[in-house]
Amino acid sequence: MTENTVTVREARAHLADHINRAEEGVPTVITRNGAPVAAVVPIADFEALEEAADVMLAREAEAVLAEGGRTVTMAELLADLFTEQDGDAA
Repeated sequence: MTENTVTVREARAHLADHINRAEEGVPTVITRNGAPVAAVVPIADFEALEEAADVMLAREAEAVLAEGGRTVTMAELLADLFTEQDGDAA
């Protein structure tokens, strides 16, 4: 699999071409000021990445539980999340 690298400007000008390449299995890395910032990838690659992340998170959670880690209710989790967001807004 060959990787294609383009600037943001080039990606905008030729988005359809990069989507077609992704459909063919070729990812395109998009750079801004020489640094990679995004990618157009085949959907199968994206889905595999999401699935791998889910598996990793599940394993981490199982490890915490196996070590006797504390569990929280959904209400506690949401309360913590909203408290963090309110603190960020200040």
